Amino acid sequence: MRKCVGCQEMKNKKEMIRVIKTPENEFLLDATGKKNGRGAYVCPSEACLKLAIKNKGLERSFKQAIPEEVYKALEKEMEAFETR
Repeated sequence: MRKCVGCQEMKNKKEMIRVIKTPENEFLLDATGKKNGRGAYVCPSEACLKLAIKNKGLERSFKQAIPEEVYKALEKEMEAFETR
């Protein structure tokens, strides 16, 4: 079980999207859940992403500012996740 950085609900990690920070300090979306790096989870819903942005959930998880591209990539990933 993992906690969403947006809605703060506990869910199975397979139901969520993982965002990782690699040792090279780049942020990636990890669909497999197996890549190396520090991870944070967000529900695959637009509402949770907006909450995560508003309450700076990803920033708190990684203890640093998150580039805008990461949020844009998350939005695209969520669109793909919802069509599965």
